[in-house]
Amino acid sequence: MTATAKVTFGEIASDSSGPSRVRAAMQLDFARDAARNITFLARSSYEAPLKAVRAFALEDGTALVHLHNVSGGLLGGDHLTLKIDVRREAFAQITTTGATRVYRHRGEFSPTTQCNHFAVGEGALLEYLPDATIPFAGANYMQRTSIELAKGAGLFWWEILAPGREASGELFEYHQFEMRTCVRSLGRKIAEENICLRPASREISSLARLGPYRYAATFYICRVGLDASAWRKAEDHLRRFTTELTRPGEILWGVSSLVSDGLVAKFLARRGHEVLPGLQALWREAKLFLYGRAAIPPRKVN
Repeated sequence: MTATAKVTFGEIASDSSGPSRVRAAMQLDFARDAARNITFLARSSYEAPLKAVRAFALEDGTALVHLHNVSGGLLGGDHLTLKIDVRREAFAQITTTGATRVYRHRGEFSPTTQCNHFAVGEGALLEYLPDATIPFAGANYMQRTSIELAKGAGLFWWEILAPGREASGELFEYHQFEMRTCVRSLGRKIAEENICLRPASREISSLARLGPYRYAATFYICRVGLDASAWRKAEDHLRRFTTELTRPGEILWGVSSLVSDGLVAKFLARRGHEVLPGLQALWREAKLFLYGRAAIPPRKVN
């Protein structure tokens, strides 16, 4: 569906200065059709350059939507906002049509800013599985993400950061990459993460940052309502699973419990082609353990 009206909702402050180039928003609302046991896209509105490829029904009734930026990437001064609402007992899967490219920043513009708001309703599930974000040389990127989980809500959500255009020999030449994420369960904050990388002023290869690795990923795994003993079992199980995937100096995994209702996994890799297979392997294992259901990798569209 093509947007005909402007999407309006509260934005997360970007703390940026300078003129904007493009301001655009997208809103997607998913609902469940109980009679047919499927999820459908109940509302879709967006502004150029943002576009949502129509919802596809997966084998288990989940609705799959692809996010697309028709301009090919994010420019300095762009301010984009995404709001996704997965209503009660709906199952939604979101992916991208390809990597998110953040182009070189021009000094007269404000930083490139992406604000994300996700709400997962009672008994609903959101699987947010994008491709990597690739900051080009000189890029200045700021991202704010808020995730709200209701009673019984589930979440599989990952973010991947690439070092730059590796095939062109462009590694960690971006100006700044800043990402702030907050996850709340039943109104209670269960996770908060602040990342700010400035390669020119703070050595990326420091052990306090990425060390010898080039790619980094964060993966939140949540299901509201499970008790602490269930999460201890899940953490032990997934830690053993990721230990078998770990190869020091090449691939590094870490899994930790949140204060309630979930786990967070951290993933570092030297080579980009190992990132998605690693995340998908953990996703499959976690979904089977928590839901007794198979993970269905998203089909890609052009």
